[in-house]
Amino acid sequence: MKIKEGFMLRQVADEYVVVPIGETVLDFNGMINLTESAGFLWKCLEKEQTVDELVSCLQAEYEVDAKTAEKDIAEFLEKLKQNGFLKD
Repeated sequence: MKIKEGFMLRQVADEYVVVPIGETVLDFNGMINLTESAGFLWKCLEKEQTVDELVSCLQAEYEVDAKTAEKDIAEFLEKLKQNGFLKD
């Protein structure tokens, strides 16, 4: 899975925000605030990733066990899917 084209992640101070770019601005007017770890996962999803690859990336970046990483990633991916940010 991968983030759809038309969105850009920006770091402003200690905050991560996602803003629409290009034609996506016509359909999505606003921005999304992300936590640090969600911003990290978003960056990972800018290229094609499997869930297992995301778990490995999250564990390499943060001190988290596999079970917690899987749970957090599943919740994040579900939110992305519900809001139409992922392309399968």
